[in-house]
Amino acid sequence: MMALPEFQNGALFPDELTLANRFGVSRGTVRVAFTRLVEQRLLERKAGVGTRVRPQSAESGIGAWRSFSREMARKNIQVENFLQQFEDVTADRAAAGALQINPGTKIWRLDRVRGWNGRPVLHTRSWFHPRLGLSGREDFSKPLYEVIESETGVVAENAREEFTAVAAGAAMARLLAVKPGEPLLLRSHTVSDAGGRPVEFAQIHYVSSRFALTLEMRRENK
Repeated sequence: MMALPEFQNGALFPDELTLANRFGVSRGTVRVAFTRLVEQRLLERKAGVGTRVRPQSAESGIGAWRSFSREMARKNIQVENFLQQFEDVTADRAAAGALQINPGTKIWRLDRVRGWNGRPVLHTRSWFHPRLGLSGREDFSKPLYEVIESETGVVAENAREEFTAVAAGAAMARLLAVKPGEPLLLRSHTVSDAGGRPVEFAQIHYVSSRFALTLEMRRENK
């Protein structure tokens, strides 16, 4: 029953008595089943509202930074672009520091809002080093680093990551369809080439209730 499209899309389940009569079991049996599924985080129950399937957040490995859309495709998630804007701007202090250029330098900035199932999940803002020589005509509907390599010959080799928890401001809340003040995960990374020269600085805001980042670690033998 949980797998039916209507319940996967957020419809409330019938009340316990209705389900008990439908399946020929006691109301207590239905209540126990619901309780176990809530404990397993498969259902969510809110007083005065009802019981529904709990939305499952997607996961992404931190190391899989080269192609987000392809990683999601391997999980059978089709990434949608809700916003894509590429414009020539002046570098603010954070971008200038990460890219090792002077604040106010003219650089290209790419803004994207992406998600799936009709809901935005993350906002990405990327600034690119001016030595790449981007023209503004690049097709960033394709994987980002493949576009950079094919258009400029620069290969992205390394990424330095930082993570913080932030509250959604009014503008970000509108972009991600959340309430102002809702907790977001902010991921800042600086991508560099094989020579250690910065290529891109990005700040990515994730709706934490719809997405999770994972990190796999292994013990090193000494």
